[in-house]
Amino acid sequence: MAVFSSRSAQETYAFAMAYAKTLKRGDVVLLEGEMGAGKTVLAQGIVRGLGIFEEVTSPTYAYVNEYGFVFHFDCYRVQSVAQALSLGLADYFGRGGICLIEWGENIAELLPENVKRVRITGTGETREVEY
Repeated sequence: MAVFSSRSAQETYAFAMAYAKTLKRGDVVLLEGEMGAGKTVLAQGIVRGLGIFEEVTSPTYAYVNEYGFVFHFDCYRVQSVAQALSLGLADYFGRGGICLIEWGENIAELLPENVKRVRITGTGETREVEY
């Protein structure tokens, strides 16, 4: 894995815009990190880097927000595989878009084999982004 050192949310966003250029339709990307680490900032930058100019917000209560061909999941509140299946979350993997998943460990059994991972660690404004 490579590491990007970020000193601000703006640098994390810029990194994510550049990272987006490495993605293709069908990719599933796990955005990993503690609560408040910057996972949604990553999603915002990736969506913008893919040429989509919609406002990206955390899908905490909706579970999935759609931005064109990008599907942004927040699985924090998903409590079981059965719940994820009943919500139709696994259906998105076959739609030919790019899936960005926060709290993917909550649906680990449903994830495709070849997922990509972007992990944010650190405190304050300083973050390490492993990808």
